[in-house]
Amino acid sequence: MIIYNRRFGQRPKLPPDSFACVKRLYKLPFLIHCLHKSWKISGIKMKNRYKGPRIEPSKIRKGIAVDELVERYFSAYNAARLSEACRMLEKNILGEDTITGVSLSGALTPAGLGSSSIVTWIENGWIDYLVSTGANLYHDLHFGLDLPLHRSSPFVDDVKLREQKLIRIYDIIFDFDVLAKSDQYVYRVLKEPEFNKKMGTAELHYRLGKYVDATEKQTGSEGSTILAAAYRNAVPCFCPSPGDSTIGLNIAALSFNHTFPEIDITRDVNESTAIAYEAKTKGKSAVLIFGGGSPKNFLLQTIPQLDEILEIHVTGHDYFIQITDARPDTGGLSGATPHEAVSWGKVDPDGVPDTVVCYTDCSIAIPLITSYLLNRREPLAPKRLYDRKDELYEKLAKRYHDKHDTLDHS
Repeated sequence: MIIYNRRFGQRPKLPPDSFACVKRLYKLPFLIHCLHKSWKISGIKMKNRYKGPRIEPSKIRKGIAVDELVERYFSAYNAARLSEACRMLEKNILGEDTITGVSLSGALTPAGLGSSSIVTWIENGWIDYLVSTGANLYHDLHFGLDLPLHRSSPFVDDVKLREQKLIRIYDIIFDFDVLAKSDQYVYRVLKEPEFNKKMGTAELHYRLGKYVDATEKQTGSEGSTILAAAYRNAVPCFCPSPGDSTIGLNIAALSFNHTFPEIDITRDVNESTAIAYEAKTKGKSAVLIFGGGSPKNFLLQTIPQLDEILEIHVTGHDYFIQITDARPDTGGLSGATPHEAVSWGKVDPDGVPDTVVCYTDCSIAIPLITSYLLNRREPLAPKRLYDRKDELYEKLAKRYHDKHDTLDHS
């Protein structure tokens, strides 16, 4: 920031998140920070410069709806951030002119959040493309196969669990047989001739989703898995680390028989970047990050790929919401703030007021946000970006070649 200097009359250069953030979130006047007591701005009272809506507590009544609870009583701390995220999704992000990418990391689907919430988002047209860990997609299959997972306690003897062939994910318990049957299913499906070729993970998951959709109908578990919902609604589903999951382990096993899907990670990078390019050229781009990790970066890196690597200059993502329990001060990507992402070009500086980071458990936030939106937001027609993935890929490739052929001949 440039310090105000009376003699030379320098005006302050504000960071993009100072004036606009408060003004756009709460429609308030905002007194610019100053380092000299004589610097005054007429007409704005010091005491009002940071005041938002008044906190007016009242008793929570019986039968209150979730959206009203969030709107009226989530007044401070991370409850307020969650309320801001809900309002931003409702009023700004979910619309025909915004392409929304969602990332999933952490053990979300074993807790039922895929079946209960993410499938609902897909069916309502609120997710246009998805980036997930392979583990979330794999464990989500258990529900489509009608294999039971159980609530339990984190305070159990894991040696005894091992002896009894029980698997634990914190306070979720299931039989080893759940893994064995899921592995057999994945292995059997991936042996089909249509998988014996080179493909990106979006195509892999789309083809796998077709089989899962049929299996859901056979087991009476329709609408229970992300992959089947993504298949039905043509939502591209990427996995940036396909080898880091049981789906990847089964692919590796199939490779010994020389009939297996060969994962083309470069195709994933270019297809996801092509979606971001479409978003930035036709409207706006929103990212909703549940957790952090590799899916978060894969979702965000589409802009540096365009701007830095391909030299197709665009601004960063327009909207950014993250639900995380990761701290920013340890330097990890999972806790990195949208302000930091501005320095990488991943987030548009003008969009910083349209960013929210809520530090809470995704297993708490996701059902609340889902219920809020179901009460406040009508479904959208699915954009069916998977049906357009080759078209968008070729559009990006043409833009790249047009630019670089021109540069080569200049």
